[in-house]
Amino acid sequence: MRPFSFEAVNSTAGAVQAAGRFSTDVSDSTRVQYLAGGTTLIDLMKLDVMRPAYVVDINALHELDLGRIDVGAKGLRLGALVRMAEAAEHADIVRNFPAVAQSLQLAASQQIRNMASLGGNVLQRTRCPYFRDPSWQACNKRSPGSGCAALAGFNRIHAILGTSDHCIATHPSDMAVAMRALDANVETVDRQGDTKTIPIAEFHRLPGDTPEIETTLKPGEIITAVTLPPPPPGVQVYRKVRDRASYAFALVSVAAVVDSTRGRISSARLAFGGLAHRPWRSAQAEQGLANAPANTATFNTAANAVLEGARGFGGNDFKIPLTRRTLHSVLAEMTRA
Repeated sequence: MRPFSFEAVNSTAGAVQAAGRFSTDVSDSTRVQYLAGGTTLIDLMKLDVMRPAYVVDINALHELDLGRIDVGAKGLRLGALVRMAEAAEHADIVRNFPAVAQSLQLAASQQIRNMASLGGNVLQRTRCPYFRDPSWQACNKRSPGSGCAALAGFNRIHAILGTSDHCIATHPSDMAVAMRALDANVETVDRQGDTKTIPIAEFHRLPGDTPEIETTLKPGEIITAVTLPPPPPGVQVYRKVRDRASYAFALVSVAAVVDSTRGRISSARLAFGGLAHRPWRSAQAEQGLANAPANTATFNTAANAVLEGARGFGGNDFKIPLTRRTLHSVLAEMTRA
């Protein structure tokens, strides 16, 4: 781990002011990092993947709004410093937003869930082994312009949708997939003290030719909360397919909200993890399920829409049929009379 300067703050204003003092180059988003649970940042600093010059500890903000869970008529507000375990076990979340609770329960170990913050969960960085190992020089996400070793290398866990010739990494968060299905928003404060609300659909970026830019956050901007509108009608499920029954990242995951009666689907929302650089959602698939019979033909049409443009890279070719089978299984289970 390389030397860095450290400052602990006790307010959101203090956090963004510290970020502003520490970084004079607004184009450098890696120079200053906020420390919450540290389950991603510290890990990557030890691996010498992330090399911040300044670390701003924001954990004292847990005692303020950033550590609160509020449920009301307008929906759910989760402070950015709420721990994963707190949200996963919260009675109102389990009852009204079960896809969120399930996604958190299926993520990591209990020890990590006790430490990791929800804001940090949304900002998780890829598990691509070429990104996480600096001995591999070709990683555009870590070293822009160096290439992508995963394209012709070991790419079993990599993306099949929304890829580019510059990067085929996947976004690892489970919770973000559930949030995507539920139309969450991310609330932030920037270095000028201005607040902003970003739909989660616009928060994570596809790699394009700048895979090192993963979100729409500006340097020094801090997440203060994630909010969800009232739950839509229907049953919610989060299904995660992985190599091991615990403590493994998704090969394919599905967050689904399906409203159906007597074998007919009224409406559906589908978001997928393990397939792309961000949580993936297909409006065309959802439209194909609306007001349609709950049968194999309908499920096939939805799967075709989700997988339109899908491309395997050898080691991850299996994800295409696996996504189809997983979606079929989830929809059949949720619409069973």
